[in-house]
Amino acid sequence: MNFIEISKQGRTDFMAYFISFVLMASTLIGLGQIPYSIALSKAGIPDEEWNKLDTAAAIELLGKNEFLAYQLFPFAISLLALLFCVKYVLKRPILTIFTVRESFDWKRFFFSFFMWGGVLALLVLLSVFAFGAKIAWNLNPETIFGLVIVSFFIIPLQTAFEDVLFRGFFLQGMGVFLKKGWLVILFTGLLFGLMHASNPEVELLGSAVLLYYIGTGLFLALITYKDNGLELGMGFHAMNNIFGSLILTNNWQVFQTDALWMDLSPPSFGVETILILAICLPLLVFIFTKKYNWKWNFKKTLKS
Repeated sequence: MNFIEISKQGRTDFMAYFISFVLMASTLIGLGQIPYSIALSKAGIPDEEWNKLDTAAAIELLGKNEFLAYQLFPFAISLLALLFCVKYVLKRPILTIFTVRESFDWKRFFFSFFMWGGVLALLVLLSVFAFGAKIAWNLNPETIFGLVIVSFFIIPLQTAFEDVLFRGFFLQGMGVFLKKGWLVILFTGLLFGLMHASNPEVELLGSAVLLYYIGTGLFLALITYKDNGLELGMGFHAMNNIFGSLILTNNWQVFQTDALWMDLSPPSFGVETILILAICLPLLVFIFTKKYNWKWNFKKTLKS
């Protein structure tokens, strides 16, 4: 039984998926925003001014770690809502939204997690010594402990929500309706990429940045489809976001933190991004293929 077929243990009708999506979205934009709203209210910001408060002003008001936690909380609570819907609306075991295996494979998760962490570290070294990136030590002793807590305990919930939503809920649901592997991969990859269209780096650098997010979305959908589970994608995604919040950040992307290092290079859709899309992600697919003995049948993928 593959990752799409296992979803047929429960309801697969459009109405069940629609109700689940509405409940999840309501949690994301409703219940998930309550802690941030309370924090602004306690800080003396009038209700009518909340939408006018930009990121820099919010960080100045609340602090970087607190603002990051408020950014991430809606995703964490929405993960619980989505899992609730799998159990009680789609009426199937929660494990089936994660994997076809008898239990979640943590070895797969951590293999991907540390593999991608190693690649990111090498890319940073390459960007400094080969491309002259300006990276400065940025440790803030007053905030580092809180940042470690947020990075390792809340960011994985945020990335898990996105993985369960796009590579679990949507991939399985659209797989039942579309019945073609390549269409499912393409649809969920594009959807994941377009979800990031409102990120500040897209506004700053232009829509070309979406190529990175779409390419990453296609990669994550592909490895989920081939491996029949979310474990590899979840490990990759968690490391990617933890690295960007705790290890190396800049002052123009979506996460604004007191990371250990700060990239002072001008904003750009750089060589490193092209290397990730053209070399690093295909290399990971090759490594996963060898390690997990994936069989590639392109005719079958196109038809089923």
